[in-house]
Amino acid sequence: MSKSTYPLKLPFSTKESAQRLAKEDGVSLNQWIAVAVAEKVGVVETAAGFFKSRAKGATEKGLMIFLRRAPK
Repeated sequence: MSKSTYPLKLPFSTKESAQRLAKEDGVSLNQWIAVAVAEKVGVVETAAGFFKSRAKGATEKGLMIFLRRAPK
């Protein structure tokens, strides 16, 4: 696995909380942040795939029918 560095500036309170959580997990702050970013990337990519698959075959006509049925 190749790695790269990225200077990260966090609000003080966020960094304090992340440090506390990393300590509770028994990992370094760097490792904790890397895992947190990886989890977020996974969630966003999974959601994007889900909505893309749900949108297959969707049409403007179908959307208009759906919207007309929605409560005002």
